Amino acid sequence: MTVARTVELEGHIIDSGMMARCFGVVMDMGGEFEVEEFEVGRHKHAETYCRMMVTADTEAELRAIIHELNQNGATVADPRDATLEAAPDDQVVPIDFYSTTNHPTFVRVDGEWIPVEDCEMDCALVVDRSGDTIAVGTKVLNAIEEGDLVVTGETGIRVEPPERPRNGGSSFGFMQGGVSSERPSASLIAEIADEMRSVRENDGSVLVVCGPAIIHAGGRDALADLVRAGYIDSLSAGNGFAVHDLERDLYGTSLGVDTETLEHPRKGHKHHIYTISEIGRAGGIEAAVENGTIESGVMYECVTNDVPFVLAGSIRDDGPLPDTITDAIEAQNAIREQAHEADLVLMLSTLLHSVAVGNCLPSTTKTVCVDINPATVTQLLDRGSAQAIGMVTDIGTFLPMLSEELLDGE
Repeated sequence: MTVARTVELEGHIIDSGMMARCFGVVMDMGGEFEVEEFEVGRHKHAETYCRMMVTADTEAELRAIIHELNQNGATVADPRDATLEAAPDDQVVPIDFYSTTNHPTFVRVDGEWIPVEDCEMDCALVVDRSGDTIAVGTKVLNAIEEGDLVVTGETGIRVEPPERPRNGGSSFGFMQGGVSSERPSASLIAEIADEMRSVRENDGSVLVVCGPAIIHAGGRDALADLVRAGYIDSLSAGNGFAVHDLERDLYGTSLGVDTETLEHPRKGHKHHIYTISEIGRAGGIEAAVENGTIESGVMYECVTNDVPFVLAGSIRDDGPLPDTITDAIEAQNAIREQAHEADLVLMLSTLLHSVAVGNCLPSTTKTVCVDINPATVTQLLDRGSAQAIGMVTDIGTFLPMLSEELLDGE
């Protein structure tokens, strides 16, 4: 005896690969499908429709298949309202809660499809009936409060993965993300520069996610120039990035190495801890800039140009700086706020912070990841940031080229 459920796919489901992925999901998970209706879009802007019956041996197996199909954009035919259950306690969700993707999502409540606010992967969906209108948002599990109305199961949920654009030619086409050292750097950098100009002209927000390699590899001045010129609206990094940037101003070194001569000055290995001491003595980065202790660099430009920054700590941090957020959940929430406001994100030579920020981004946010190590970009995409494009190149080459592309002629 088998159980069955009808699902629907609609949109540019052929050239985006959505239909093939859904067929594969059913077969890979031991189910079967039968296409009951198939209408192909016959011109550039026409959408394709597919309805199929999915069968499995048990209800549990069918539910697992439907869950995966839902994550890939399929919707259960003749949907009912979503199932809501109250959270039994703080930080505890009901059994069988719906775990989100980072794609645009809609929840059916009282017969209406409500768009989910601040889409983010690996969260619960919470329905809020307290206002004049019903709202649906995402909550990380540690933010769940007793009594929250949490969506469970797969009923009444519609996910819309970004589709491949039909005009072609753009590296920023959603679902075309990839990693390649073969990409023509100059042309891709020109596209990134165009996107940054567009964001600025439309009062959008560019978030830059920074790793210490920016300082080591010689990209510091170029990034500082971009902050000063107004192309960067917020910055996310770790304690290490800020320390090495400030160390460069105070001692001319980064992690004890002279960034100009590549020599190791006497006591250079202590410069980073001396730097932390001096910033602590001043009362923080902003105070150190205001009293003249710090006179250049990325953090200097952030302070003098009112560009907000989040420094998230880790277990291995020296010091850390007074500005570094050492509570992991507090740091996540600060990063989440930055990510939700961003229209374009540049992730520059940091695996840890790229994945952390990527986890908070909706799939509609354009993302660029630059690293000398292909595994960094690959891991970001594997975590679900399918909208990211990757450049495998030296950050010390990338940033000056980007700065030159944006600032020449201004």
